[in-house]
Amino acid sequence: MGTFVPNTKAQQQEMLQEIGYEKLDDLFAHIPDAVKFEGELDLPAGMSEMEVSKDMKKIAAKNKIFSSIFRGAGAYRHYIPAMVQHVTSNETLQTAYTPYQAEISQGVLQSIFEYQTMICDLTGMDVSNASVYDGGTAAGEAIAACRGRKAKKALVSATIQPSVMKVIETYCFGNEMELVVIPEKDGVTDVDALQSLMTDDTCCVLIQHPNYYGSLEPAAQIGEIAHSVKNCRYIMSVNPITLGTMKTPREYGADFAIGEGQPLGMAPAFGGPYLGFMASIDALKRNLPGRIVGQTTDHNGKTGYVLTLQAREQHIRREKASSNICSNQALCALTVGVYLASMGSEGLKEVATQCYSKAHYMAAELSRAGFDIENEEFFHEFVTKSDKDADAIMKALAEKGILGGLPLGDGRILWCCTEMNSKADIDEAVAIIKEVQ
Repeated sequence: MGTFVPNTKAQQQEMLQEIGYEKLDDLFAHIPDAVKFEGELDLPAGMSEMEVSKDMKKIAAKNKIFSSIFRGAGAYRHYIPAMVQHVTSNETLQTAYTPYQAEISQGVLQSIFEYQTMICDLTGMDVSNASVYDGGTAAGEAIAACRGRKAKKALVSATIQPSVMKVIETYCFGNEMELVVIPEKDGVTDVDALQSLMTDDTCCVLIQHPNYYGSLEPAAQIGEIAHSVKNCRYIMSVNPITLGTMKTPREYGADFAIGEGQPLGMAPAFGGPYLGFMASIDALKRNLPGRIVGQTTDHNGKTGYVLTLQAREQHIRREKASSNICSNQALCALTVGVYLASMGSEGLKEVATQCYSKAHYMAAELSRAGFDIENEEFFHEFVTKSDKDADAIMKALAEKGILGGLPLGDGRILWCCTEMNSKADIDEAVAIIKEVQ
């Protein structure tokens, strides 16, 4: 109490006396001595602001800063307009949280409403929530939202991001759902295997498009197979940048559109904080977890924003809830909203176009250098295979300040290009790779 709340010893003593105690130890007298900590905590002494700043700079100096990056695998480096940080660093927005007394926080609610609207525009879906913790959480929550009384089998493609699969496994275990992995074939989901796995107790089919290897999935065909079973839902996890040029999940027939929002204005930042976006068709809006902000008018006809669909909120109907999520990534959602507003539809289209064209240019150059390109169709990530030592390639690139692709084993490497990689960057990386024996 005395450490975090500014009050004097005299004030603390006055508060203790008010509640009938003489000293602070009396407040904890009901706790057995056997479980109380004795002595002093082994903590370093406090430091001044200047000393802390100096120490933090020393720690930061240990980081390896790469001038050029060709690695994605779920976290991507994109250009972030200066406007994004300028707006989101406003101190009134730094601790943004969905308020229960919504009418007193109209600005925060409007920012969430705008975010939801943009996610719906991107994905083609009808409703979006206020975001969940990350893309993995969004996948787990979407599967949980599809669970029926009898239909409890979730089919998930083997080509999704491995870390996301781990989250899904945890969710399915906790929700007593059967998780069946759809095999991959030639780097994409095996549609014949999917067809054979479809049964009456299948509640959902989830794929990632583009998938972990960067390949474009036969998304429309998979959607048709998913919907061949009554009440089976089709979940598509997508990279939001691709939606600047590619079809939306809705156009592929998806019931839920989910994904990781990090590419939309957030730096890789050593893994977070990120946010997961979720959107659905109108018929499934009550299955979405977390917060949903709606627009309304007050008694004077003025526009206002409220937490809507309260009857489906987990804190109200806990015993019937399909989710335990009871928060949102408000500051990260604001970041996404500011980024999309800054870029606009044409800006996002330009980013997607550059990602696509630069990745295909690099793939062509590596192919000429003797690498096999495993992908038939891809967006901005692709897999190469060669007899060259992948670790030796990574080391040679790192010595020149370049972070290479992600080694997958057996001579395979997952490469990524974004608008941040210039033609000169690509040519330099390919030249270095050619020299590796």
